Amino acid sequence: MGRELLVAAAIFALLLTASIGTMLTYSKLPVHHRQDETNTVVRLVANIFVVMTSLVFGLMINSSKNTFAQIDSDVHSFATQIILLDRTLRTYGIEATETRARLQTYVEKALANPAPAQDPLVKSDRTSELALNAVGDSLSLIVPKDPGHAALWSDARQQYQKIVEQRWIIVEQSEGVIPRPLITMLVAWLTLIFASFGYRAPRNIIVVLMFLISALLISLSIFVVLDMDIPFTGWIQIADTPLRRALAELRN
Repeated sequence: MGRELLVAAAIFALLLTASIGTMLTYSKLPVHHRQDETNTVVRLVANIFVVMTSLVFGLMINSSKNTFAQIDSDVHSFATQIILLDRTLRTYGIEATETRARLQTYVEKALANPAPAQDPLVKSDRTSELALNAVGDSLSLIVPKDPGHAALWSDARQQYQKIVEQRWIIVEQSEGVIPRPLITMLVAWLTLIFASFGYRAPRNIIVVLMFLISALLISLSIFVVLDMDIPFTGWIQIADTPLRRALAELRN
């Protein structure tokens, strides 16, 4: 959240400085820079970037929303696979008790850490790998005694592999997809637009207040988009409710 908040604060400062700075320096410009023809050109150029900014920002919102929704769907799928594996192991019998216990330990560890960015579920580190590998190792030690148990063991292996695959999909998706150069370009366009707003704007408290509110709302909008793009940190996060439901099922 810290980086996104700093970006939003920087955008707010840039937009406010561009608009109020242009408004305060307008009267100091040479006469030929304050002609109506110049103002017309400035407004036309600003309108071009208003349209482009709207399109780009709309794409950013859509991309961020899709990323958030996709990862949320993957977390639900991950929790579902855990429940299905536990059900298969429970059906297998007492020989799978140790594997079930290790699976429960893994989920408990994922939910115990209060910082989602460090959650063993999504953080690509050796510790979380070992926690999930322990489930697979325990499953590999089970020796089926008959064709019925062999079929259940085969199903459990496939479900475990699906869990591992789903976890790495979540890991790879957790870094965000919005390119930083795109954000830089958008901020440059917004700065130009706000500077054009300040050109020939009257010096009064209403105008300054509108510049202040507009800059604040736009910077907060960009903050929300960037925060949603990395859904395991910040104020807008993927809920851990699916995993908590899965853990409740494992404990039954």
